[in-house]
This record gives sequence, structure tokens and C-alpha cells, in this order.
Amino acid sequence: MKITQTVLSALKTTLIAVFFVSLTSCSGSSRTSRAPVPPPPPPAMIGHIVFVELANPSDFHEILHDADWMLGTIPTVSTFAAGKHLDTGRSTVRGDYDLAIYLGFENEADLNMYVVHSSHVDFVNKWKPRLKALRVYDMLDWPTTRYGMGPR
Repeated sequence: MKITQTVLSALKTTLIAVFFVSLTSCSGSSRTSRAPVPPPPPPAMIGHIVFVELANPSDFHEILHDADWMLGTIPTVSTFAAGKHLDTGRSTVRGDYDLAIYLGFENEADLNMYVVHSSHVDFVNKWKPRLKALRVYDMLDWPTTRYGMGPR
């Protein structure tokens, strides 16, 4: 197949035109004209944070499995995470637990339904006798931006 001089010339002209159009569009943009990056999705309104210290640390994988399947699947739980301590080398980060569990709820009624849910009750009954220590914290997320208060 033979490419004629006319076709090559047209191809060359097209490539040069594309190059200059892309070059000018890049130079015309600036950081200030970019659309802002959207904020991350808000967390659940209520956070239920549990820190578990096991009497026998070798039970870790079993309690993690149970937390995933017994707690993380309860219908009123909107967000769930469970895992071990991440050692970042920072002295201000406490690591005196074997398992941390985070459960998010959209409202207090959902938290209350979780507390009495049979899977939660079964989890507590199974694991409470096997714990060395337990710390539970409930927090209400109250970001000022969600309520139009803005930064101070």
C-alpha cells in the first residue's frame, strides 16, 4: 500500500494542529480555575467505638470473624470497621488493645436497636467472659460545615 505525498502532508498538518490546540488548552488552565475537589462523604452521625483486650490474644482471628459477621451485618449499622492496632511509632497513639471495632449509626434509635439486637447480645455473651478489658465510647458527630457554621 502506497501512501501519497498529499495524504502524508494532510496527516502532518492535522498532527501539528492537534499539538498546538492541546498546548494552548494546557497553558490556559490554572490551578485557581479547577473545580474544587468534593469533600469526602460524611461519617455516620453516631460513632460507637469499642476497644477490646483479650484474655487470650490468640483468640484475635475468632473475635474478628465474629465481629464481622455478628455485628457488621446488623441492619441498623450504617458503617463498620474492625481490626488490630496500627503501630505508627507515635507515642501519643495508644495501642493497649487487641481489637478495635467502629460502628456507625444514622441516629440514636438505630444505635438503641443495635444494642438489643440478638446478634449483638449473642456476641457480648460469647466474648465478655473471654475479655481482659473493654472500653466503649459513643460519640455524636457534629461537624460545623454540615450545619452551615463554617470554619472559625
